[in-house]
Amino acid sequence: MSQTESQQATIELRRAKYQRAHAEHAAVILLVAVFVIVAVTAAGGLQAASQAAGKETLPGVVNYTRVDANVAVGGALSLEAIPELKRRGFKAVINLRRPTEPNANVEAEGEAVRAAGLKYINLPFSAAEPYDVAAGQVAPFLKALAEPSNLPVLIHSAQSHRPVGMLVIKRVVVEGWSLDKAFAADDAQVLSDGSAGAKGIQQFVRSYITAHPR
Repeated sequence: MSQTESQQATIELRRAKYQRAHAEHAAVILLVAVFVIVAVTAAGGLQAASQAAGKETLPGVVNYTRVDANVAVGGALSLEAIPELKRRGFKAVINLRRPTEPNANVEAEGEAVRAAGLKYINLPFSAAEPYDVAAGQVAPFLKALAEPSNLPVLIHSAQSHRPVGMLVIKRVVVEGWSLDKAFAADDAQVLSDGSAGAKGIQQFVRSYITAHPR
């Protein structure tokens, strides 16, 4: 083999080693990237599962949702659930149902709530009533939520549309949220269920906000 050929062979050998080392390095990087992706995905799945598993429920309250440390909303409340409210530290119950509603049991609920040592506030409210009548319950509602001794409080109706609608009003009028942001909140999605009750509350909220700009 001539000197030139020997030098060429050496160059080719070095090139082959470099290419092999480069390929191995790329493979290692790819494996690390795959591992990171799998780990992140798994962690995200575990977190989501944990959050789903951690969603608070309260047997005996339809559509129960804990909004924050001070407020929970829900639909119809069974009398059997009231001792559990007391055990969880609630101080008051705001019932937005009218006494004339089927199975409302407004008086019996009030007696059971007071017997458990909680404050009971009944603010009969319906978006189906004349606007002036329904709107008249907003100020007492906001006053009740502004009273620290009432917190934590459960606010309920039949399906939870009414308490959520009232919270949307509070967020816009008192806390300065935009109406779009308030309607888009996770705890306000019951108002997007397409039911007549949800549509009625949405319309009432929009009318109230229009009549009471900040």
